[in-house]
Amino acid sequence: MNKSILQILEQTTEKYQDKIAFADAKKEATYEEFTKEAKQIGSELTILEKTKEPIAIYIDKTVACLESMMGVLYSGNFYTILDTASPQERIQTILNTLKPIAIVTDKKNLEKAKLLGAENLFIYEDLIQKPIQETKLMQIRDNMIDTDPMYILFTSGSTGVPKGTVISHRSVIAYSNWFTKTFEINSNTIFGSQTPFYFSMSVSDIFGTILTGATFYIIPKMNFSFPVKLLQFLNEKKINTIYWVPSALSIVANLKALDEVELPYLTKVLFAGEVMPIKQLNMWIEHLPNAVFANLFGPTETTDICTYYVVDRKFKDNESLPIGKHCDNCNVLIIKEDGTQAQKGEKGELCVRGSFLAQGYYNNLEQTLKVFVQNPLNKSYPEIIYKTGDIVQENERGELIYFSRKDFQIKHMGYRIELGEIETAVNAIEGIVLCACVYDNVNSKIVLFYQGNELDKKELLEQAKKRLPNYMCPNEIICLEKMPYNANGKIDRKQLKEMIP
Repeated sequence: MNKSILQILEQTTEKYQDKIAFADAKKEATYEEFTKEAKQIGSELTILEKTKEPIAIYIDKTVACLESMMGVLYSGNFYTILDTASPQERIQTILNTLKPIAIVTDKKNLEKAKLLGAENLFIYEDLIQKPIQETKLMQIRDNMIDTDPMYILFTSGSTGVPKGTVISHRSVIAYSNWFTKTFEINSNTIFGSQTPFYFSMSVSDIFGTILTGATFYIIPKMNFSFPVKLLQFLNEKKINTIYWVPSALSIVANLKALDEVELPYLTKVLFAGEVMPIKQLNMWIEHLPNAVFANLFGPTETTDICTYYVVDRKFKDNESLPIGKHCDNCNVLIIKEDGTQAQKGEKGELCVRGSFLAQGYYNNLEQTLKVFVQNPLNKSYPEIIYKTGDIVQENERGELIYFSRKDFQIKHMGYRIELGEIETAVNAIEGIVLCACVYDNVNSKIVLFYQGNELDKKELLEQAKKRLPNYMCPNEIICLEKMPYNANGKIDRKQLKEMIP
């Protein structure tokens, strides 16, 4: 039995050593080259003489970043990917929770990385010049177990502080086994990667590649602004499998790129991260009638996905796409507020059990204990389930239908965002008296209401951009004389929603 993803990487490398594993705009790495450089990185990181500790990676979405991820694992530690485009303030908040023993960066990001105040800073270009120390690496491997953390992925936090989800080797292996088996991922698969590496969706195609000997192309981000160019790139690389957020698929459909470029190689179109609009899905299906389309659903806390639906019938433009059924080796429960199981047709909170589950949140026991709880349906032995906060219902076909979030968390542009984090950042801006965020589901917009006459909207947005990643910045800003309150003395968010123009 494989206890780490590294064993799987080495087995795949032995089988497909000369095959392209990962490629970006500037670099193509065969499995042999990729594994060699990952080992070189891991060997040099052993000078830290520490294991089972966090190491942050501050590199753009490139092959170098992927090699660094594996390199950290070879050193016996676990990694966190930092978004190089994120404001320093947010990165610093993550680092305060993470307290990494080192940061791995590259020459391109070195100057910015120096500002992060790491005690140990390693440069990718130097690391891949170092010798491999096989004996040291094997000694480290001998002490590894499958429940050791593999990475920590930071998601938006309800308190305004990002939460670090701890994912083990076991969870990634269990999840990747399901993903590759269900969607028949194999050595002939060629992925076209859209999602950032600090986003949980990337886990599926990265480790699906490593598990099967597939090939993984990083699509240049710029191409998503030019849909025709994007589809030409898919054809140029003979990409046959994509796993994108619905907003990326919708842009292609809305701008009629599918009418201009045929996609003879594309056979699998998978999506997750937000609700897929049926109108745009139908455009894709019309142009690729023989392709497999699937809606994948799940939070970071379940590695990536806990339920899925392979599209097997036609839907009208105003219908909702099911989130389907549970993945194999992952079970879901629908729990009502009274702790009992919802019956067919009843709404409840989606809860998950099984090997896909995260270990909890890093340095955040309080939040961990709130959502990783004892299964209320099992009184006989300890069994942890994860409360997703998603309200679902089983339909007459036995499919799960998603309705909404329990809290203020939203899905926007493929990202899971806590509105509280935006509010915390904006409240810190000088001149803000009070603020509140709501989500306009109809127009897919983050709307910020604020009190503070000394601050105009343009200035507020500029300040927000210094504190928040682009995908979390408000799409509309409204200044109020006074916030509305409900009977409990809380900001009346329902009334705010009604005030959206």
